[in-house]
Amino acid sequence: MLEVLTERLGRTIRNIRGQGRLSDDNIKDTLREVRMALLEADVALPVVKGFIERVREAARGEEVIKSLTPGQAFVKIVNDELVHLMGEANVPLSLNTRPPAVILMAGLQGVGKTTSAAKLALHLKQGKKTVLMVSCDVYRPAAIQQLATLAKEVDVGFFDSATDQQPVAIATAAIDHARRQAIDVVVVDTAGRLHIDADMMSEIKALHAAIKPIETLFVVDSMTGQDAANTAKAFANALPLTGVILTKMDGDARGGAALSVRQVTGKPIKFLGMGEKINALQPFHPERMASRILGMGDVLSLVEEAQRSVDHDKAEKLAKKLKKGKGFDLEDFRDQLKQMQSMGGAASLMDKLPGMGNVSPQMRDQVNDKEFLKMEAMINSMTPGERRMPAIIKGSRRRRIALGSGTQVQDVNRLLKQFSQMQKMMKQFKKGGMAKMLKRLAPGMRLG
Repeated sequence: MLEVLTERLGRTIRNIRGQGRLSDDNIKDTLREVRMALLEADVALPVVKGFIERVREAARGEEVIKSLTPGQAFVKIVNDELVHLMGEANVPLSLNTRPPAVILMAGLQGVGKTTSAAKLALHLKQGKKTVLMVSCDVYRPAAIQQLATLAKEVDVGFFDSATDQQPVAIATAAIDHARRQAIDVVVVDTAGRLHIDADMMSEIKALHAAIKPIETLFVVDSMTGQDAANTAKAFANALPLTGVILTKMDGDARGGAALSVRQVTGKPIKFLGMGEKINALQPFHPERMASRILGMGDVLSLVEEAQRSVDHDKAEKLAKKLKKGKGFDLEDFRDQLKQMQSMGGAASLMDKLPGMGNVSPQMRDQVNDKEFLKMEAMINSMTPGERRMPAIIKGSRRRRIALGSGTQVQDVNRLLKQFSQMQKMMKQFKKGGMAKMLKRLAPGMRLG
C-alpha cells in the first residue's frame, strides 16, 4: 500500500534532513519533489496545489528557518499537512439515535460495497451491537444471495428480498422488522452501476429520503486514484454523505484517493478495507496514515491488530510451554506463521513498522506472504514426529517433504535453518537475554 508515494517522499525527506539550513532554493527543490510524488500517487491536482502552498508558507516561518534542525522541522510540517489533508482525527460512526440506527451504503458497482457492508456488520457486532443486513440491489440476483452468504459468515441477521420488489419497500420493511426485534443497527446495501447515471442517483435519493439513515457511507475503490475523487464529488452532491470507506488499500493503490477524497467531499474517511478477509476493515486514523506514508510506521495500529487477531489462548500456551523449559517445535513455528497471516500478512506488518520506508524494494520483496505460505506447506508435509523433533529430518526426509509441498530441497534446508534461528531466539526469551539475542541475530537474519 502506498509504496510509490512512501518511497518517493522518503527519498525527498532524507535529502532535506541532511541540509544544515533551509533556504528558498532548497525549499523550492524539495517542494518540487513532493509535488511530483503526490502527482505520481494520483492525488487530485487541486488538492496537490493547496497542499504545496500550505507547506511552502509554513516552511518559510521564522521558527523553521531558525530551527537547529530545519530538516526535521520541514518533515513535521509535511506530516502535519498530510494529517490536515486527511481529516485530523478518526471520526467514529454516529449511532446515537433511537434504534434501529440505519446505515446506507452507496457507491459504484465493483468497488467492494457488499463485502464492505458485511465487514462493517462484523465491526459493529464486535462492538456489541446487534445487526440486520438487507440488500436493495434488485438488479443483480447474485447480489442478494452474496449478502445473505456474508451475513451467515459474520453471524448477523439478514432480511430477505427479491428482484421483483421495490428498493424503498425492501428497506422500510427491513427497518420495521428490526424495530420489532429490538435490533440495534440496520445496514442497507444498495445497487451500484458501472458509472454514475441519473436513474441510479434518483433511486438512491428516494431511498435515502424514505429511510433517513443516520450514516450514509460512500464506498470507493482506492485503486481508481483521481477517478475516486471525481466519483466521490458526484455522490456528495447527490447525497448528504457522512463518511467514506476506502477499499482495496492492501493492493497496488497509489494513495491518491486517500489524500484526495476528504478534501473533495468534505467528509471524513471512516474506514479502510485492507484485504479480502471479512475482518479486514480498519478504522481510519489520519495521523497514523501520515506516519506510514512518511515511512515512520504505525505501531498503534499494529498493537490493535495483534489484540484483534492473535489467538491469545495459543500465545499463552506457548509462553507456558517455554517457561517450563519445553522446546519450541515446528508445530509452534507453523502457529506463528498463521498468526502473522491473520494480522494481514508480511506486507501489512512491514507497513506498520518504523523505518521500513528506508528498506530497499529488493529487501521488501524477500519478505512476502508467498514465502510464508511455502514454509507452512513444507511443515504440513512433515509427519507429527518430524514437527516435534526436526533433528531427525535428514536427506531422504528432506526430499520427501520437498516433493510433498511442491518445493525444492534447498527450500526445506532454508526453512530448517530459519527454524533453528527461531529456536535460539525462544531460548533467549526464557533466559532473559533478549537484547543480546537481537544484537547477535539481526545482522545475519534473512527471510525468503
